[in-house]
Amino acid sequence: MNPATALATVLVDELVRCGLTDVVIAPGSRSAPLALALHAESRVRLHVRIDERSASFLALGLARRGERPVALVCSSGTATANFHPAVIEASESGVPLLVLTADRPPELRGTGANQTIDQLKMYGTAPRWFAEVGVPEDRPGQVAYWRSLACRAYQRAAGPADPGPVHLNLPFREPLIPDGDTSWCEPLDGDAGGPWVRTRVAPPPVALHIAPTRRGVLVVGDGAANVRRYVAAAGMAGWPVLSEPNGGGRYGDHAISTYHYLLGMPEFADAHRPDVVVTLGRPGLSRPLLSWLKRAGEHIVVSPGLDRWPDPTRSATQVAQAVEIPVAAGDDSWLHAWRQADAAARTALDEVLDDSGLSEPRLARDLVDGLPNGSLLFCGSSMPIRDLDQAMRPRRGIRVLANRGASGIDGLVSSAMGAALAHNGPSYALLGDLSFLHDQNGLILGPREPRPDLCLVVVNNDGGGIFSLLPQAAVRDPFERVFGTPHGVDLGYVTAATGTPYTLVQDISELPKALRGQGPRVVEVRTDREANALVHAHLRDAAQEAVATYLKGV
Repeated sequence: MNPATALATVLVDELVRCGLTDVVIAPGSRSAPLALALHAESRVRLHVRIDERSASFLALGLARRGERPVALVCSSGTATANFHPAVIEASESGVPLLVLTADRPPELRGTGANQTIDQLKMYGTAPRWFAEVGVPEDRPGQVAYWRSLACRAYQRAAGPADPGPVHLNLPFREPLIPDGDTSWCEPLDGDAGGPWVRTRVAPPPVALHIAPTRRGVLVVGDGAANVRRYVAAAGMAGWPVLSEPNGGGRYGDHAISTYHYLLGMPEFADAHRPDVVVTLGRPGLSRPLLSWLKRAGEHIVVSPGLDRWPDPTRSATQVAQAVEIPVAAGDDSWLHAWRQADAAARTALDEVLDDSGLSEPRLARDLVDGLPNGSLLFCGSSMPIRDLDQAMRPRRGIRVLANRGASGIDGLVSSAMGAALAHNGPSYALLGDLSFLHDQNGLILGPREPRPDLCLVVVNNDGGGIFSLLPQAAVRDPFERVFGTPHGVDLGYVTAATGTPYTLVQDISELPKALRGQGPRVVEVRTDREANALVHAHLRDAAQEAVATYLKGV
């Protein structure tokens, strides 16, 4: 057996023993040993994509929803560079990826050889761990090295305290395909009962006990862990819960869905300074919320890994792996005030949305209201997730995901595809037109590829809608070209190129019917950027007026 085939066979077998179930491959020659070994491995589900960037974000979506490492394979050269954005997102959002890049052997490096670049630590500090595997050789000791390396890579990607990407660079000498000889200098088999190295998860950390108080708040951001446990504890303690949609905590009687507008009012924010705030995950959607966090009496950040914790406001006073929220004696005036203000703002917001026709915030609200229980909703990183944050009512029974680690608009179609493939139930996505066009290659599925049940709802306002809500909109002369970036693309033709079913929604009443179907499909909703900016202004004014009226009556 040639060394390249031996290494690939052993590495794939050991990763499967560790728990690997999904692999994404971008085709290439130098990665042929890995591709052939994976194709022959019946215990993994194989996904093939012709575009490395699409492949990498597909793997990201699979790993994010599946909450376990997914392997990602490519050839040498610029193919490896196209993985970089997804590796960054995986690093920032704590998604376990196993990045396996094929490479040329050392004697071909630095010589101008075809498809040869410097791949050593090419992703910088983004990976949790990097290893240059070394050119495989037919000598004793290689099997133990390869299997222990695979175990270390899988477990380091999985975490559990700090999951993220791991990069193995694998140089292969030719021949790259099996040569018909099955002999090797030592047995290639691993342990019959499981992985070569068995890791044990440490016992749960001792929780930080905080002083009982009724004036506490639980904030839930992207990537939060153990959300149900903390939401239940906050409920027992009489705390309001301020959860981003992708945080997973916007449900129940304590959920304050209009916090963005409440905390944008100085009179409310000043009167509702908490004794303590406990933060899960990475909040980052609402500027009023981030500003308000700085004024909390105590801000405790819960972070499973103490070497990396989210604190964008630099306001954390304590960081702990776990927190115990105690039940406190006293009345419910604190929680009651939050809920009453929330109810006033919610009524005002819904009235504006109901009168706005086919607006982007109404689409976000009505979409999430209409999804069946057990659904997955993957949301775009720019305006769609913010519209959801500002318009979504509390509800149970759905899972909301978004690429909010680095918050880029790249790879979102592929990420949604991957998440849908890992989800057991109907899946939907809410994306902007620029995000959709940026990753239109994500619609390309080969005839033998697993096909997700995914409806992509694309908001088409012919450009970058978020900029119309930012100070850049005041610079009228260059705005449209360098910020608005109109494209004039007919999305129906884009979907037709890949044979993807397409529906245009022209009235909000058409949405429920348009969402029906199976397999990958696209629903386009056309809006106007300037009209959308006016709706957002009306929402803010109506919510603040309603809360001001409530505060006067208190």
